Amino acid sequence: MHACILGAGIVGLATAHELQRKGWRITLIDAQTQAGMGASAGNGAQLSYAYVQPLADPAIYGQLPKLFCATDSPLKFRLKLDPHQWQWGLSFLAACNAQRSHRTTAELLTLAASSRAGYDSMLADTGITCDFAQAGKLVLLPDTAAMQSAQQQIDLQASLGAPAQTLLDADAAVAHEPALAGYRHQFAGAVYTTSECVADCLAVCQGLATHLQAGGAQWLPATQVRALLAEGGRIKAVRTSQGDIEADLFISALGWQTPALVAPLGIRLPIYPLKGYSITVPVATGSTAPSVSVTDSKRKVVFARLGDRVRVAGMVELVGNDTRLDPSRIDSLRHSTRAVFPGLTFADGDDLQPWTGMRPATPTGLPITERAAGHPNLWINSGHGALGFTLAFGSALRIVQSLE
Repeated sequence: MHACILGAGIVGLATAHELQRKGWRITLIDAQTQAGMGASAGNGAQLSYAYVQPLADPAIYGQLPKLFCATDSPLKFRLKLDPHQWQWGLSFLAACNAQRSHRTTAELLTLAASSRAGYDSMLADTGITCDFAQAGKLVLLPDTAAMQSAQQQIDLQASLGAPAQTLLDADAAVAHEPALAGYRHQFAGAVYTTSECVADCLAVCQGLATHLQAGGAQWLPATQVRALLAEGGRIKAVRTSQGDIEADLFISALGWQTPALVAPLGIRLPIYPLKGYSITVPVATGSTAPSVSVTDSKRKVVFARLGDRVRVAGMVELVGNDTRLDPSRIDSLRHSTRAVFPGLTFADGDDLQPWTGMRPATPTGLPITERAAGHPNLWINSGHGALGFTLAFGSALRIVQSLE
């Protein structure tokens, strides 16, 4: 059987890997010249399997006024004459309730546990070098109210069987990560999870692409996906810039571009791009750099140590399909890095490898991993938001198991 995977980011590659292991013949298509050059290239590098609080949470209502009004806010919203943007925003606000958030947390934890097993198996099979480490993770909390909310989330996740998490005061957090000593008085405490991991997602993507080709997969880079051709209720072929490609199974892992691809088939998907940014800081010899993965919940910025580099990522912009890189956002990430880790010296000065990408998100935070309505040989694997790397292999396994 022949499967055609549309999109060679981490989600598409994980799906191709799991299908190839089951004996499928694979064709992998991507518009970029190399695998993983979309949202996967400069993501936050965290594999957050245990602490998965959804973005759609009741606490967001209290944060919105400040997020909208602050000049240095990590959130940017540009109102557009776009019904899809309005519908997504209203659906997101509707999902910000305790019942929905708890249900999403449970589903994310189940998917994340499956994904961890799939990722570990892939790494053992392929031996890809990707600066992988089980570094542990600290989520910094700005005040007492945030500490109380975090304890509730810890209790909820413990009741769902999540790996152990501990609520620490600021001194205990600094004891776990001494590089935070200069930031000690800027946060009240932290959630600490020993089991969380980090890895270079781009290195994983490119290693997987090589591994897939070695196993016989056809790799079509620099190939535009233009349309899906339906016949008799099934997808017969995908029309590309390299011609029509027929297959038995089609899986769209095109992220935020998936809705436009399937819309002509009468399929409407609640996926909207949340634009994010990152820098990658080479660490100077002798400087004080973090070894534990850190998320600053106030700044909405994550820090992940990748060998002799630190990946710094953050921001949420609802600006449609504007893929331009905003230099002020890069400056903000640089400032956050110096503020949180004052002892960290950049090895290459201003060479920060600035990046921006479009993270495909659903209003609830749950990805769409299901058969497309009315087209039994078309599957959707998109909408992972900021958890694409974390959930990629669980999503792939879910689809493969559904095909058996």
